[in-house]
Amino acid sequence: MKKQTTNWIKRAGIAMLVSSIVLAGCGGGKKAETTPTPGAGNGKSDVKIGMVTNVGGVNDKSFNQGAWDGLQNLGKETGASVKYLESKSNADYIPNLSQFVKGNYDLTWGIGLPLSDAVKEIASKNPEEKLAIIDNVVELPNVASILFSENEGSFLAGVVAGMMTKTNKVAFIGGLEIPVIKRFEVGFKAGVLAANPDAKVSTNYTGAFDKPDFGKAAAASMYNSGVDIIFHASGETGNGVFNEAKSRVKQGKTAWVIGVDMDQSVEFGDEVTLTSMVKRVNDAVLRVSKDMMDGKFAGGKTTVLGLKENGVGLADTSSKNVPADVLAKVEEFKAKIISGEIKVPTS
Repeated sequence: MKKQTTNWIKRAGIAMLVSSIVLAGCGGGKKAETTPTPGAGNGKSDVKIGMVTNVGGVNDKSFNQGAWDGLQNLGKETGASVKYLESKSNADYIPNLSQFVKGNYDLTWGIGLPLSDAVKEIASKNPEEKLAIIDNVVELPNVASILFSENEGSFLAGVVAGMMTKTNKVAFIGGLEIPVIKRFEVGFKAGVLAANPDAKVSTNYTGAFDKPDFGKAAAASMYNSGVDIIFHASGETGNGVFNEAKSRVKQGKTAWVIGVDMDQSVEFGDEVTLTSMVKRVNDAVLRVSKDMMDGKFAGGKTTVLGLKENGVGLADTSSKNVPADVLAKVEEFKAKIISGEIKVPTS
């Protein structure tokens, strides 16, 4: 923790500095929000933790939102002050990270692989500060790196799609074609074909994580070609996939979506959400932040969370639309992956 300052003049100076940082964060196309709620029974903590989103935004119903949920839970449990800054473009990454570092935050999170270079630059220039990144490795002693075995969770989503498709045509829609999203695609394809060798899997990379219109257009083309189930890993772009599915269901057509990162049935409804491949970013952010508060910050280390660590999996609500026999088969494959009998490809 930062050392306590007893001089009231210095306290006033720090308060003015933090105030100016918050005001600066609300300009220039960026957004800041704090959650200073004390933890139940824990009182108000002096710990401050910041989070910088990628361009998908904090309300992407997916990756960034999951991370922010984790920090909000941390605030409620421990009384820590938590805040996010929303990036509207890649140019915002370094300024946003810098605001937290210069504001004497105890830990600063970069959410997503696109922030890798920015996290590395800020951490290199500020070796005494603690940073953490999701979805990539930054090999510096003051950075904790968190990776997920998306391919393992996506394999299970593929098993569901392979067993439940009526047309033997399913699809994957990705955002940017980067290693982390390829793990989703490759794992999904492997799961589909393990469950249904006759199925065909088509792929479309939209080139963006923040373009719902791109997702809607890609989904429309796929559904028109006979695809009846689409798995997306495209952030806010995936909202368009759901919107296209909902419009088709209203017309009496079949159009399923497998959500990503969070249980997306909560946002988009059970009528179109077949299941969701949850990536427990919220738990990872909560866990690493708590460890930092307990003096066990994993700086310089890489943590990988897969099925064995309960870092990925299918949403608890899957039974609403997925039959019991399909879920039983999913559990069989899950056990084989955890035991090492099945090695899910990554590329």
